[in-house]
Amino acid sequence: MTGIPLNTPQNVRKDFEIGDHVEVFCDHDWNEERIRDWLEGVVVKKSPKKVAVQFDRNVYLTDGWMVPDRVLWCQTNSADIRYPRQRSHRRPRQRLPRIQGEHSEEFENRGPFPENDL
Repeated sequence: MTGIPLNTPQNVRKDFEIGDHVEVFCDHDWNEERIRDWLEGVVVKKSPKKVAVQFDRNVYLTDGWMVPDRVLWCQTNSADIRYPRQRSHRRPRQRLPRIQGEHSEEFENRGPFPENDL
């Protein structure tokens, strides 16, 4: 039997390039709580064995220290980095409130092209 690790999926593309959007399994802030989950970031630097991923949220090392520049280095063959998964469901859109006030009728009666109303 060959030594195939069971925790990494086979036939997964791992040739990350600078500018790629990726997900990293790491400790980070979410709704003012620290959680360990997948977080999306962007590859900002690449070496033959590692990639640097920058995030827009605070991220933490496994020993609890916050990374000041929000850049984590990951091994390219690690199970903790992947391309983003396709979402199976869309998040519901937040409906915007209707405009109420003295000019609300003016906006309702306007056609699709405002410059034609002159």
